[in-house]
Amino acid sequence: MRVINFNPGPAGLPLPALERARDELLDFQGSGMSVMEHSHRGKEYEAVHDEAISLLTELLGIPATHQVLFLTGGASQQFAQVPMNFLTPDTGADYLMTGVWSEKAFEEAKYYGKPRVAATTVQPDKHYTRVPRQDELKLDAKAAYVHLTSNNTIYGTQWHTFPDVGNVPLVADMSSDFLWKRIDVSRFGLIYAGAQKNLGPSGVTLVVADKAFIARGRKDIPKFFRYTTHAENNSLYNTPPTFAIYLVRNVLAWMKGLGGLEQMERQNREKAALLYGAIDRNSGFYRAPVERESRSVMNVVFHLPSEELNAAFVAEAKKAGMVGLKGHRTAGGIRVSTYNAVTVENVRTLATFMDHFVKTRG
Repeated sequence: MRVINFNPGPAGLPLPALERARDELLDFQGSGMSVMEHSHRGKEYEAVHDEAISLLTELLGIPATHQVLFLTGGASQQFAQVPMNFLTPDTGADYLMTGVWSEKAFEEAKYYGKPRVAATTVQPDKHYTRVPRQDELKLDAKAAYVHLTSNNTIYGTQWHTFPDVGNVPLVADMSSDFLWKRIDVSRFGLIYAGAQKNLGPSGVTLVVADKAFIARGRKDIPKFFRYTTHAENNSLYNTPPTFAIYLVRNVLAWMKGLGGLEQMERQNREKAALLYGAIDRNSGFYRAPVERESRSVMNVVFHLPSEELNAAFVAEAKKAGMVGLKGHRTAGGIRVSTYNAVTVENVRTLATFMDHFVKTRG
């Protein structure tokens, strides 16, 4: 029996995508071998590769000005690869600080140039409870780019309206909310996202890059770390993580079959409404630290009155078939990750459990 998986990443995958992989695992399309065993230069795998790119382009409405790349190294590599490509010791970039991951990205940029903190919402206790307002941004019109983290898995905050950064390219780490809804890709110079939350398994990183932006990247860095190298080779410069990309294809096909990103957004908003509804109607017991305007749709965080009750909540939920609810060690409390593969019924089950827990422990 499969559990209800609220893990923050690697996260649950849609059952149809897994079942498709199971059915094709040993013999992919009558080829007599697994997709994992096919050459990345062969027509069988290349068809999967190209289909994944096509599906993502269709679902997200990616314009011809942008290109999809499959890279490795996760978002952590992108923290370094972005400034490696676009900064020099004499140039800077603006970073909008909203949590642990934006802090890590900022620290990596220091190796290559002069990053600036253009906004931060850090609290005296080092936690974050909201994203910055437009009037709080102190942007440099000469910056190489502006970097933000669209959703903050640890503290449960999210940009619901992306800021106006003028003519400076906007770079976004969307690892934990990419494809939760449709966005205007043309507003971004570069988007990156580790797959292991909304897209597929760990091992592959999705990048959607403005072709003109990456063409301006440095040429005096190793070829492998240039975005243009992978763009010119359709992400086949070296052997890519073929099975991870295959599973991303399966997940994207599942999304399209459900009705695309419009349906994903409807479901995700319904899930968030169920959880925040349970928190707000029991506000004397569950405490949500995030300001309402910044509440994440993907990672809902809250605290119970004591550490003992937090632990009891996690333990009893596990007995009821729900896992992955313990908050990050930095923030504590409870964290519910409601990525695309989590169903509305899954969340309704948890919301009912939350109401019952209050009655028995409150």
